[in-house]
Amino acid sequence: MERVLLTGAGGGVGKRLRQMLPAHYPKLLLSDIKAPDDLEPGEEFIAADLSDLSAVERMVGGVEGIVHFGAYSVEGPWEAILNANIVGTYNLFEAARRKGVKRIVFASSNHVVGFYPRDERLTTEVTALPDTLYGVSKTFGEGLGAFYAYKHGLRVLCLRIGNFGDTPLDVRRLSIWLQPDDMVQLIKIGLEHPDLGFEIFYGASDNSRGWWDNARAYRYGYKPSGNSEDHLQAAFDGQAKLASDPVGDYFQGGPFCSQDFTGDFDRMKTRERP
Repeated sequence: MERVLLTGAGGGVGKRLRQMLPAHYPKLLLSDIKAPDDLEPGEEFIAADLSDLSAVERMVGGVEGIVHFGAYSVEGPWEAILNANIVGTYNLFEAARRKGVKRIVFASSNHVVGFYPRDERLTTEVTALPDTLYGVSKTFGEGLGAFYAYKHGLRVLCLRIGNFGDTPLDVRRLSIWLQPDDMVQLIKIGLEHPDLGFEIFYGASDNSRGWWDNARAYRYGYKPSGNSEDHLQAAFDGQAKLASDPVGDYFQGGPFCSQDFTGDFDRMKTRERP
């Protein structure tokens, strides 16, 4: 890949990828709705609102691959999620099709499957059970990626990202932690692997307590080096600061599940999952 675009460059994950991706893709173009305050000399940046299709078309012109992290990244008002994560993601894929972009790595989320219990091991073929409107928007993005891959020939990798960072923040994240170097490895598979057409991988390291079967990623050569067991004390320290959350502690999505929850928890625990 000669020229790669990173959207969401001003976000928490985007800032870290700004530091790591240039070693692999020197002609890295950065984008967000506005320029980051810490933009370095030599970093190439273009501002674009994802809800503006014409602006997105200008942004992706001349780009071969896109790493799409631009989004409203937590649960929030429907209008905000609609514009950034649904309209914006459609605009990104459609602009890519129009401008001849070859590949897209789409930042999906573990919250696509957040309402599965923690004692259930998941493949990427399970039915989506999103835990929030945010999770719903990422489910939409995965479907959109499949559509553009099969209908229009884009090569698309969707990453159901867990907890990206240097250490897992609590006990739940011991099962879903993603070491930054492993994230870069997954992105490289999405941008470079010759056999990839459309795939969904879990964005997780080789965690002993992991909930996800990431066999499809391993089939493409993924060899994660991180294991959350190396950071137990940090996770336990973080857990000690959290209040009890019966709903969140039962489901994989954690507090995303318990936020605004009005369902019948006891019934959900005995319900057969699809």
